Amino acid sequence: MKKTTISILGLGEGRSAISAVLQSDQLELGYICDRNEVLCQKRCHEFGIERYTTRYEDILNDPETDIVAIYTPDHLHAIHVTEALRYGKHVVCTKPFIDDLSDAADLLQLQQETGRRVFIGQSSRFFEPYRRQRADFEAGLIGDLITIESHYHADHRWFLEKPWALEDAFKWLYGGLSHPVDFIRWYLPDISEVMGYGMISANGQKAGLKHEDTMHFIFKSSDGRIARVSGAYTGPTQPPARDSGMSCILRGTEGASQADYHELRYAITDRHGEDRIITWGDAKLKHYFRFEGQSHHAGEYQNYFEYFAQAIADDKPAAPEMREGIGTVALLQAMDRSLRTGMPISPAALLNEYGLPTSLLTSTHNR
Repeated sequence: MKKTTISILGLGEGRSAISAVLQSDQLELGYICDRNEVLCQKRCHEFGIERYTTRYEDILNDPETDIVAIYTPDHLHAIHVTEALRYGKHVVCTKPFIDDLSDAADLLQLQQETGRRVFIGQSSRFFEPYRRQRADFEAGLIGDLITIESHYHADHRWFLEKPWALEDAFKWLYGGLSHPVDFIRWYLPDISEVMGYGMISANGQKAGLKHEDTMHFIFKSSDGRIARVSGAYTGPTQPPARDSGMSCILRGTEGASQADYHELRYAITDRHGEDRIITWGDAKLKHYFRFEGQSHHAGEYQNYFEYFAQAIADDKPAAPEMREGIGTVALLQAMDRSLRTGMPISPAALLNEYGLPTSLLTSTHNR
């Protein structure tokens, strides 16, 4: 297979993407790009590379670039994806795909016209514990799914020191909860209603946070099954031996399973009653966490880059794609509205408001 060339836009989070491409036997690094030239030079020095630009146009006009990987702020995703598609590039866009459903219809039409692929970087699906959990679920080891519970809890008090984290545009709902919400979408794609409560913690209030840092949500699917998600971001957490910063728990008719994120830990009690715990630990730790402890997760990016590149080469589906990404944004916006109104909200009703098909809520492939 010919190596796939990936150029990277946005070099904050894109730092992990650079490492992912350089470590892969299947991928080739094209341009790295950021409007901050000092950051471009810093990344070049860090990784021993030379090809950078501060102009997005250089990536778009580069005939060698097969895929544009977008790691810019959320409000810029729509325009950056639009330009990449217009120039005939495939796209990887970090989550959340867009920050406003008003951009969705034009993006869907443009993708249909160009025939280019758009893959959403919901990276948590590509961690070892969640891959194993999904494989066991699809093999029927826990029977039929009854319910899902997922959380993302982290002591991010250090994050409150960043000035932009205190701006009105920043919401933990999108920056944090989008990970466990994606697990809900993965297993229960057709969510008909969501209800949630949130608050700004005492630590968040003291720092001047504008939006909720502590939230709990309940979801109901069209077939009546329910799920729950919680997030808490500005207070102490339990040690990883007792708890995980991010977990996905599946409860089925014949068994149950739990995948834990940073700990690279997976447990299942299967339909035969066999109880197993798997930990990858050092065998995979350096693949996933390459910088500063666990602050950047290049391994999951490498996993999904290679998966997407192979899907393009084989002309096979790659999930989550644009339609699924838009459905997830609709769910996140419904959650946001529930926090504002204190009422249960229908994601389908939100899609209708924007003239979008409700089938976007069920657009998912079983990757």
